[in-house]
Amino acid sequence: MDAMPHTTVEYSAAVADTFERRGFAEDLHKTLTTTLGVRLTSCKTRFLRLDEEYLADGSPRYALIHAEVALLSGRAPEVKRELAEAVLALLRRHAAPAPAVEVQFSVALRDLDRETYVKHDEPRVTA
Repeated sequence: MDAMPHTTVEYSAAVADTFERRGFAEDLHKTLTTTLGVRLTSCKTRFLRLDEEYLADGSPRYALIHAEVALLSGRAPEVKRELAEAVLALLRRHAAPAPAVEVQFSVALRDLDRETYVKHDEPRVTA
């Protein structure tokens, strides 16, 4: 089964204009296909803008961009660490400096249980 990976990216509203999401997703999907050997059609990325968060002391000078990549279980820790570092580099590359904002970047990988993960692709109907 090649049903994954799922990526969710949460980002502060303060960086909405400086975080180039489409370019990040394109580069991420290329990285996932190269690093993990998955099909491009299996890659999914969702972006969630955070209009409210509390970082550090609550000052508006802090912002975050956090990616969580969910993969089918069974990958070697070294592969997951390499992927996490690559995703972090992509986040940083696609986020231009935001004036007067300190951005905290982070990446987490988590396993999807192969025994319980299910998926169905509905074929497109063409007229």
